[in-house]
Amino acid sequence: MSNKKKVKFKDLIGSSQPVLVDFYATWCGPCKALSPVIKEVKAELGDSMKVLKVDIDKNKSVAHKYKIQSVPTLAIFQRGKMIWRESGMKTKSQLVKIARQHLEN
Repeated sequence: MSNKKKVKFKDLIGSSQPVLVDFYATWCGPCKALSPVIKEVKAELGDSMKVLKVDIDKNKSVAHKYKIQSVPTLAIFQRGKMIWRESGMKTKSQLVKIARQHLEN
């Protein structure tokens, strides 16, 4: 049994630090292909931006609230608001560039 405390999504995205969220599903081929890219982006960005992966099948209420209808969908949140969103595959360089643009704001 896990004693891991369940953290609310709104608490994770509520900080002034931008948060890159990868909405994915375990059955989604492109999501699996994107996973190592997300890890590389996280490594490159370091502590400047948090990176979260959200399984839409295990977090249906979050997926519904943000109208996630296709996966992978990537979004950047800051202070609880979605400030960027796009569905589909992205390369590491595309994601790092997008993330850095939002870090400068």
